Amino acid sequence: MSARSAVTGLRRRRRDADRRFGVRLFASAAVSAVAAVLFGLLLVLVESGWQPLRRLDAGAARWLNRTALDHPAWTGTLRFLSDVVWDPVTLRAAVALLTLWLLYRRAWRLAAWAAVTAVAGGLVGLLAKTVVERARPSLPDPVAHAPGYSFPSGHAMAATTSFAVLLLVLLPLVRRNLRPLCWAVAVLSVLGVGFTRIALGVHWFSDVVGGWTLGLAVVALTGWSFEAWRADAGLGRTEMAEGLEPELSGEDPEADGAVADGVGRREA
Repeated sequence: MSARSAVTGLRRRRRDADRRFGVRLFASAAVSAVAAVLFGLLLVLVESGWQPLRRLDAGAARWLNRTALDHPAWTGTLRFLSDVVWDPVTLRAAVALLTLWLLYRRAWRLAAWAAVTAVAGGLVGLLAKTVVERARPSLPDPVAHAPGYSFPSGHAMAATTSFAVLLLVLLPLVRRNLRPLCWAVAVLSVLGVGFTRIALGVHWFSDVVGGWTLGLAVVALTGWSFEAWRADAGLGRTEMAEGLEPELSGEDPEADGAVADGVGRREA
């Protein structure tokens, strides 16, 4: 193969990589926009008291409350999952420990992304609750109680942002054939958090959907920003299924000193 052919091939691969990277950046921005629009639409429906949504919320709350009253052992399991395993404090503590580990690995920007995503999610959710001031479900025979306002669900939002951070940071350390399992565990956990909050009667169905969509918007926006930084820094392109920083799996602890353009050039 001639030198000219090799250079032409390299340029073609870089153009293809740039094109794929642009598509991923656009997709991240689109997901953020769609999630924000869906949350805004849901907020309008909640604030206006749209009857179909109110009937859906009330029907789900009544049915799950009756089920919880008929199965006290099942209810105890839901309380344990909601208040211990999937509690926002537990999940944010996991993200905090992960951030400290990233700092130890000198992955400064990835640590900043993890911390900003978690903190932004908590603050945005708290702000939304304060603005909307929606009351929690009031059931004749409640099986659980929770303080504060209802919309959006803080548990659902914390689960969305926390599991996204854990997944997108740690995926490069997981064997490729096990990554679909990690995605499945994360998705099922986020869905499970929402179910426990509705089943325990401390949130409406729309509260949980609001927490999911707002959390997704935060993750998509910060993830898009991180990907844009990688592009500006000239670092290697990533696939979302492989995590935000594939270089984290290498032996070099300076994960931010990534291989640029996939051709072995270290960032100075």
